[in-house]
Amino acid sequence: MAKAFTGLVFLMAAGGLFSDTSFPEDTFPAAPLELKLTFLGHGTFVITWGSTVIHVDPVGQYADFAKLPKADIVLVTHEHFDHLDPDAIRAASKPGTEIVLTKSCLAKYPGGTVMNNGDTRTVKGIAIEAVPAYNLAKTFHPKGIGNGYVLTLGTRRLYIAGDSENTPEMKGLKNIDIAFLPMNLPYTMTPEMVADAALAFRPKVLYPYHFGDTKTAKLTALLSAASDIEVRIRPMK
Repeated sequence: MAKAFTGLVFLMAAGGLFSDTSFPEDTFPAAPLELKLTFLGHGTFVITWGSTVIHVDPVGQYADFAKLPKADIVLVTHEHFDHLDPDAIRAASKPGTEIVLTKSCLAKYPGGTVMNNGDTRTVKGIAIEAVPAYNLAKTFHPKGIGNGYVLTLGTRRLYIAGDSENTPEMKGLKNIDIAFLPMNLPYTMTPEMVADAALAFRPKVLYPYHFGDTKTAKLTALLSAASDIEVRIRPMK
């Protein structure tokens, strides 16, 4: 598989932004600012771009957010309990934190900036596109409710799919450098569906996430001939 980017480190208690605990982290070279991805678990992770900290679907089951760097931006993909945790959002926030969420989240977390499917918005200098996230036939995630997000971070484009299947909107994405695609049954995608989507829009680096007990080795095998897609497996069950 292609090695488009390199670098996996572990943030230890002795130092780094995440000084109170340890989580695996991938670091991508500066372009123009260094990009770090810190993997907390399931659908919960942190993007650090230069000095800007972005919490994605913060949920207290996976980290003590009172001990983590405060968010400049919080992204929430939808209202389900394993993606929306009001206490974790409050713990991750500071004065001036921008909360970006869907309309369905407002019943649990009033306030914030609502983005609907198809919306685009610039938040703290970062372009954010809301991509529809939904099941094609199943009813766990109806169309029009949840968001995925594409973030433009300097010269890179990062896609967070949220809870979705291999939809036409996902497969039609362009110029994605890093993609997070969910892979757990019965709620989101099979390895075959993830591979189908990845082969359609061809991210340089693909992280399966929110994968539960689904065998990640199956996805790696399915994409083994795709030399331009690097599959990275991180502890995101």
